[in-house]
Amino acid sequence: MGKEPKSQQPVLKYRRVEVQNLDKGRRGKHHDLVQGILAELNMAQAGSALEIPLDDVGGIGLANLRSAIHRGASTAGISIETLADEKNFYVWRIAESK
Repeated sequence: MGKEPKSQQPVLKYRRVEVQNLDKGRRGKHHDLVQGILAELNMAQAGSALEIPLDDVGGIGLANLRSAIHRGASTAGISIETLADEKNFYVWRIAESK
């Protein structure tokens, strides 16, 4: 019988890394803004809201801002509510329901 051809290893294009060494957190383009808002929210008195002028958020649309804030608050374990008008975005903490 003839020789069987050797199976060739495919050329690997990408480097392999251990999954446990990966940072699984999200750091989107609004990260610094969201972290600043959440830090101020943690210092706010109960019953008060932060008033964030929409002109001061660097051109981020209201829907993207609201999503980013809710994502960040959820990750931080903070329950929030939001409201917006033509000029401002409001965010405040709500009491945890047990």
